Amino acid sequence: MAPASNSPPANARAPQSLAKSTLLGGVGDLDAAVSLRLHALFLPVPRLLLKALEVAGDGRIWLPVPISLLLISTTTSSTVSPLLVGLVAGLVLDLAFVGLVKLVVRRQRPAYNVEDMYVAVAADHWSFPSGHSSRAFLVAAFLADGGFPRLALFLWAAATSASRVLLGRHYVLDVVAGAWLGVMEAWLSNLILSFLCGRSSFLVC
Repeated sequence: MAPASNSPPANARAPQSLAKSTLLGGVGDLDAAVSLRLHALFLPVPRLLLKALEVAGDGRIWLPVPISLLLISTTTSSTVSPLLVGLVAGLVLDLAFVGLVKLVVRRQRPAYNVEDMYVAVAADHWSFPSGHSSRAFLVAAFLADGGFPRLALFLWAAATSASRVLLGRHYVLDVVAGAWLGVMEAWLSNLILSFLCGRSSFLVC
């Protein structure tokens, strides 16, 4: 019996023509080659661990939970948590920005992406930028500004972003762009929160 191989599937070794987007140009080819190399190099990492990070950064958890908590707080108290307001604002911005950029760039996901991901909307068929990365860095940056443990938050965000490449969901450039976008969204969320705090009586900031 031939020994088991840790090399990526045959279609992963095929030319990565789908990796290129007209907006990314030749950078997409280099990005695809580096991403495939990293994916193959880290195949021994347990997929269950990477999938756990994927679930931890899933928008179907991060968007409904803060919104639900915010709605509950409005019915049980005369004031609303500014942390929840800012976080929800950032998550809504993230959903809009990531969806818009994905539909404009239309970069295909890696050919070696295993079909065990849950696709909720059409924009999720596209790869650039990584929504998990933007969401993770948005949450990390926003909560860190709110006094939560900065190191732990950014380690989680970095691990979640790295898992996207190792799972074959995204290319390196996708997660880098997503991380940058998430930090910018956190900054915008703080601006929105500052604006609301100065003009709303229901927020105790």
